[in-house]
Amino acid sequence: MVAIPELPKSFKADLRQLCHPYYLVNLTLCCSFLILKLTYPLCEYLFPPGPETCELDMRETEILFFLLVVIMIRSRKTGSMTMISYLSSGFMYAKCANIILFFLSDPRLGLVYVLFFLLQGMLLPEPTYKGPESIVYFRGNTMQEEIAKDLKVTWLIAFYAAWSPACINFAHVFSKLSNEYSTNHLKFGKLDVGRFADLAAEYHINTSSLSRQLPTVILFQDGKEVGRAPAIVNGKVQKFFFKEEDLIQAFDLNNLYASSKDKKSGSAVEDKKTK
Repeated sequence: MVAIPELPKSFKADLRQLCHPYYLVNLTLCCSFLILKLTYPLCEYLFPPGPETCELDMRETEILFFLLVVIMIRSRKTGSMTMISYLSSGFMYAKCANIILFFLSDPRLGLVYVLFFLLQGMLLPEPTYKGPESIVYFRGNTMQEEIAKDLKVTWLIAFYAAWSPACINFAHVFSKLSNEYSTNHLKFGKLDVGRFADLAAEYHINTSSLSRQLPTVILFQDGKEVGRAPAIVNGKVQKFFFKEEDLIQAFDLNNLYASSKDKKSGSAVEDKKTK
């Protein structure tokens, strides 16, 4: 018998997450125009009669093709790698395209779709990570004060924006890493640069909607920045995929974790000697 290869754990996790009502409803909304326009006899009842009643005309095809190009470009810019990341980055564009398509066919259908669009936004927000984490959430200058308070502590800080799909997709990765690697001498923090634009400018983080720097993760040692992702080389932002293994490798988290535990045991020995 031929052995069937086991699906990757990340793919299984994506499939489980895809069963959440948020994704099911959004997928339905994103595909609603195609389903209704190409399904007989719904197309005859809902759309005006004509030679292309149950077919896509040239204008509708062009809009859908343009939507596909926009989603692909946007996904590459945000570093979307998983199925959930691709879907999350494309939902808003697909729903906006559906609004245009419905209004072009029949303004009444467009209004009904907008109503469902708003209801989904109010009643079914995107699910967020609810697992264990060890993260300090900073507000303004409290970040710099906390870093300067104890220079023996190494900080890994994520600069994010609450509205950014890339930051939302990255949240569970950072939370998981904080839970696994956090010690008394290796701490994790987050700062919302959407609320504190002055700090975003200070650390040279572009917060525009087309930015490739959201999120940005910076490593601080002895109170100074020693590394960041994505890196900036000759004024250009380098591409970085915010996967768990890439972050561990980029910041050498395993060695940082080991050295932070050594600091802890070393300080304990010193305390015993003083006693």
